[in-house]
Amino acid sequence: MKLKVLLGFALCSMLLTSCGPASEPSVPSSSEPTSSSSSSKSELGEPPAVDGDYISFHYQKEGCNYNTMALWLWEVGYEGAEFAFNGKDDYGGIAKYALSTWSDKVTAMGLGFIVKSAGSWSTKDPDLDRFVDFSKLVKGEDGGYHVYLATGDEGIYVNPEREAIDEITQCEFVDFQSIALSSSNAISKAIIYENEEVLEEIQPEEPEILNSYIYEFETGKVANLSNSYNVKMIFAESGRELEKAVSLKNLYASEDFNAQYTYDGELGALYTSASTTFKVWSPVSESIVLKIYANGTPTSVDATKGDDTVYKSVEMVKDARGVFSATIDEDLEGKYYTYTVSNGTFKQKEIVDPYAKSAGVNGLRGMIVDFSKTNPDGWDDINAHQYDRKELTVYETHVSDISSSKTWSSSESHAAYAKKFQGAYLTGTTYSEGGKTVSTGFDHIKELGVNAVQFVPIFDQANDEINLTFNWGYNPLNYNVLEGGYSSNPHDGYARIKEFKELVKAYNLEGINIIMDVVYNHVNSANGSNFDVLMPEYYYRYNDDGGLSNGSGCGNETASEMPMFRKFMVDSASFWAKEYKLGGFRYDLMALHDIETMNEVVANLKTINPSICVYGEPWAGGTSPLDSTKAASQANGRSYEGYGQFNDQMRDALIAGGMKAVTSLAWITNEQLVDKSNANGTPKIRSGIQGFTNTGSIIINDPDKTVNYVTCHDNYTLVDRFAAAGITDEAKAKQMALLSNSVVFTSQGTTFMLAGEEFLRTKGGDHNSYQSSYEVNELDYSLKIKHSDMVEAYKKLLAFKQDVDGMHLNQAGCSALEIKMNSDGNMIYYEIKDTANNKTYKVFHRNGYNANENIELDLTGHSLYLSTNDMSKTLSGSTLIKPFETIIAVA
Repeated sequence: MKLKVLLGFALCSMLLTSCGPASEPSVPSSSEPTSSSSSSKSELGEPPAVDGDYISFHYQKEGCNYNTMALWLWEVGYEGAEFAFNGKDDYGGIAKYALSTWSDKVTAMGLGFIVKSAGSWSTKDPDLDRFVDFSKLVKGEDGGYHVYLATGDEGIYVNPEREAIDEITQCEFVDFQSIALSSSNAISKAIIYENEEVLEEIQPEEPEILNSYIYEFETGKVANLSNSYNVKMIFAESGRELEKAVSLKNLYASEDFNAQYTYDGELGALYTSASTTFKVWSPVSESIVLKIYANGTPTSVDATKGDDTVYKSVEMVKDARGVFSATIDEDLEGKYYTYTVSNGTFKQKEIVDPYAKSAGVNGLRGMIVDFSKTNPDGWDDINAHQYDRKELTVYETHVSDISSSKTWSSSESHAAYAKKFQGAYLTGTTYSEGGKTVSTGFDHIKELGVNAVQFVPIFDQANDEINLTFNWGYNPLNYNVLEGGYSSNPHDGYARIKEFKELVKAYNLEGINIIMDVVYNHVNSANGSNFDVLMPEYYYRYNDDGGLSNGSGCGNETASEMPMFRKFMVDSASFWAKEYKLGGFRYDLMALHDIETMNEVVANLKTINPSICVYGEPWAGGTSPLDSTKAASQANGRSYEGYGQFNDQMRDALIAGGMKAVTSLAWITNEQLVDKSNANGTPKIRSGIQGFTNTGSIIINDPDKTVNYVTCHDNYTLVDRFAAAGITDEAKAKQMALLSNSVVFTSQGTTFMLAGEEFLRTKGGDHNSYQSSYEVNELDYSLKIKHSDMVEAYKKLLAFKQDVDGMHLNQAGCSALEIKMNSDGNMIYYEIKDTANNKTYKVFHRNGYNANENIELDLTGHSLYLSTNDMSKTLSGSTLIKPFETIIAVA
């Protein structure tokens, strides 16, 4: 996922993933009054005046210099930033900022906050993420919302006396026959409604706080899931009236519910030329109306191309398991459809089918597809290559990055393909400079020699497909639909399918499998999403206070443990693997999924493609209510069945990447050996070379469960990471960068690289480019000319990893592999056998510690396969290995 210093959650040293909507609210620039770690600032006084509505955080800590503290604030769904305390009163420090600092949705979506030390994460007070729910606050006449906090106290208060916010704190079914209610403050009355009928009025003689008050239905009566149940409370002191829907989530988790309603059949639009049957699961809905449109474009998107008036409506029929269905006995191929849903929470809400397999522009209408009409010539002869995952060299890129640079092609005829699926497989593109011409785009990828390409998300995203701006794509809209903005015509649901299949075919013919980055852990916006409308509170996880849990750092997280979302994940991955003949999947924030679901997903995929390669990020983006013992996290990696995880432990030991401080140094970058006994993290490096993941407390000793890497789309590129750490000499940074991936590509397990590292790609220091410009994210092929020697070294490394059978060892072979280190800890070396060709390779990696020391290698009888410093090197009994050099010798 995602990122990130994602949404301000500096929660772990692991690499997170990015997310966020297509547009970003403004945050203060460095010239605006954000916080500073300096304690010498002038004493704070009255906070500044602001225009319009604002929020003030009041924080109390005895004896505190509030210049040394700050707030990290983030609008839910966006990245965060640090904000200074800019005022002080008798209560304590004040951080006052205009709500216009964020988007106009902030009062609806909420504002996350952490109280922390200014300029660092050395202190969090307390150590948790909290959220401002504006619906629970009263805005003052001057447009101000006020929140009061105190050191060490998790509470969020409404005044200096720290009085609790008026809130319905509990409002949920205990079972099918009873409702539990609680309030934060004293109430004068509470009313329970079924639809609009009053079931009970609770009116205490004196105002009192409700504490788990239980309402019991009449004997023999049970809750009707198709009805709406609401509670209104009138708070005694403030007079505020709050209303809240009674939560059904406890019923969803019951054995009775699952036994009655879990459905294992097909869902979606089941097309044949004679008829199409539509099926959607929604036990709580009272009615669902199918609408069939000839046009996939709503007039709200394009008044000239769209049409909202011509459609056929069909009332769907509900069965005992809560599945609504309708069959239309005509050929609906190429038509578009939606569902209009009515239940206790939503009335006449028009949505896209979660199982839709294509869509019109912006993903607002699902499409009925005849997939036999989408196959390119020769498609029946295309199948994912059956590679051992340990011989994979995965090249991660964004579809647009391949062709977005002006260096991709100078041909005007190619301009229409830039940033599209078509541009990602177009041949014949070149770049010339200084009398040299190099291949670019697809031809460059072929020339490099990778055997797998992983695309960051290509499913349908919540964005404007007509005026597409750059986004990594961690903002899911329709999981089973391709992103229309990457097609030649977003209005035509067929174009995206046909063009992506052409891409898969082109890569397959070059021996390259396509791996898809999937983001089942969250959606762009949970409230009002198709899942939410069909089954409110079923598909997502919630906190004890009833709010959406945010383990993704993107405002919500899906509940893989719920049987019907587990089914959706299995069905969705199966569809992609079958229809598009994919070679694998990368799971974003995989620790938000439970192991049982992941094991089931992968077991099903193996029936489609026995060698399919599945791996994921074994961490979350925040705190999740999922039982940690059941999460598909790094700690539980030994329980993975048929899939692996990113080895951030080796990455951090090599370059101190991910969420490490920019000043952190590691084995590649630290030229001073600070801990000889640990050799700057070499135990984790040596484990990684064996194909194992070593967390320090556990070792996952299975090369089929390890993906070794140093960079990916998240965080810095290598040269940018080194520059952030103060290593600005390009020649040295280049040596360090090549050494980093030389270790990765001479390691067991699956190997993985970020596109462009082969020619020292830079994003100009941008560590979180999830929606930065195309120019920031592009592959600049002029660097291929500048660093042609690097490109040649990468070709050798890729071929070594793929072609030498000793690089694909099983668990026993990896355990027997002896990884050695010299006494200074500045060189790691080992032997690799190539049994198929009766060769032995000696691999040496040296870092920059004790750079003036001459280290001689006895390479008598060996020839040079690779030197990352000097390919003209002659090997002998006294071969010198230089600082920041990898040597591979063969005999």
